[in-house]
Amino acid sequence: MKNIINKIGDYMGLVKFSHTIFAMPFALMAFVFALKSANVEFSWSLLLQIVLCMVFARNVAMGFNRWADRDIDGKNPRTTNREIPTGKISAKSALIFVIINAILFVGVSLSINSLTAILSPVALVVVMAYSYCKRFTSMAHLVLGLSLGIAPSAAYIAVTGTLTFAPCLLSLLVLTWCGGFDIIYALQDVEFDRSQGLHSIPVRFGVRGAIYISIALHAVSIVALLLFARYCPQGWLLWIGEVLFCGCIILEHILVTPTKQRNVGIAFGTLNGIASLTLATFTIAQLIVG
Repeated sequence: MKNIINKIGDYMGLVKFSHTIFAMPFALMAFVFALKSANVEFSWSLLLQIVLCMVFARNVAMGFNRWADRDIDGKNPRTTNREIPTGKISAKSALIFVIINAILFVGVSLSINSLTAILSPVALVVVMAYSYCKRFTSMAHLVLGLSLGIAPSAAYIAVTGTLTFAPCLLSLLVLTWCGGFDIIYALQDVEFDRSQGLHSIPVRFGVRGAIYISIALHAVSIVALLLFARYCPQGWLLWIGEVLFCGCIILEHILVTPTKQRNVGIAFGTLNGIASLTLATFTIAQLIVG
């Protein structure tokens, strides 16, 4: 039993399960928004299907990323302790894990509606493409943002079978927000990436330029949030959520500057986790109370 628990822990580490906190709240926000805006009755089974799709898609994305980057991770001092380089999980087992989760993702998507079924292979291509982008383009951060940004639009499609402008604003928010904080995260590997011929915004534009680009992307995130909020019932819960989310982004850029990068871990993990959870909690509450 202990070995089984340890192995489960290894796979959760492989896919960084704790990072589901970034996109999942936005999917749940879009789910509730879709129910209210389209006047659809709440369904526990549909909610479960959406959550499962999120989990399976993330497992595919992160599992494939770790498999594709296994040699790179083995060379980078920051990542040598990851599951595949250390031998906790073999490359073959990781790939099998990815295939199983891809099949499960498509299977659940097929059970929701025709549009989710049609788009499920496209979603898989996007979430897996990110893993190879840094080998040839510095825009890999935006591909990562896109792979996470699919979540709210996909949740809306799952509820309504269609796609409108409002959930696309949520997707734009997630795309630019995640792309922006991934640029900050990449500051840790500038010298290594440069030595290996890998591409990133910090490698191409330097630390200062990268942070300015991150700020610009986060400015777009805030605009997208304010535009989306116009489609929601107005009230103090919504406004508190917006203020807290924007405050977290601003604090992120106070903590990480061109001359100060020691707080990257706090800015990347803690603040962004708080930002997504608080925004989703207050926005969903406002949608429910009207």
